[in-house]
Amino acid sequence: MIRINAMGEACPLPVVKTLQALQSLGGAGSVETLVDNETAVQNLRRLAESKGCSIEVETISDAEYRVTITAAEGAELPKEEAIACTAPAAQKKTVVVISADHMGEGNEELGRALLKAFLFALTQQETLPAAILFYNGGAAVTCEGSASLEDLQALQSQGVEILTCGTCLNYYGLTEKLRVGEVTNMYVIAEKQFQADCIIRP
Repeated sequence: MIRINAMGEACPLPVVKTLQALQSLGGAGSVETLVDNETAVQNLRRLAESKGCSIEVETISDAEYRVTITAAEGAELPKEEAIACTAPAAQKKTVVVISADHMGEGNEELGRALLKAFLFALTQQETLPAAILFYNGGAAVTCEGSASLEDLQALQSQGVEILTCGTCLNYYGLTEKLRVGEVTNMYVIAEKQFQADCIIRP
């Protein structure tokens, strides 16, 4: 078993270090990671699920969690993601990035109305984005009180991933107010954009 102490380390370091340790196993084995917040636990849970690994979480205290991720025999954890083929234009992966609670420069009240209209317009598109990423001020758009919750829920119900930066939710005190989608980390935010064929930043 590989043991990692990621106490006090900010996103995405716990995920990156755990992924690197899993890759170094070269097959079956376990990685135990100590973290100090629930957001890090959820990020590691998503990592395990995405790699087909099992996960156990032990709460040691309010500020200490032991996360054990186990890779089964024959598990493949490539260090580089292979691209199998080029998708037809209609199937290209589009990712939308929302980094503020308003759209464009200038009057912020107008900008919030524009962003609401933009997200509604997405629900009407023939081809939907693969994911919408929310970070920094954009984290508020997926939380309680947002005017766009209904549109985001509609998009989610049609298979669009709605992902909000956990560090941003913590910073703005919104962790308990998330109302649509899932919490994510900067590793996944970077990965989603790197793997996208098209990135839209309204």
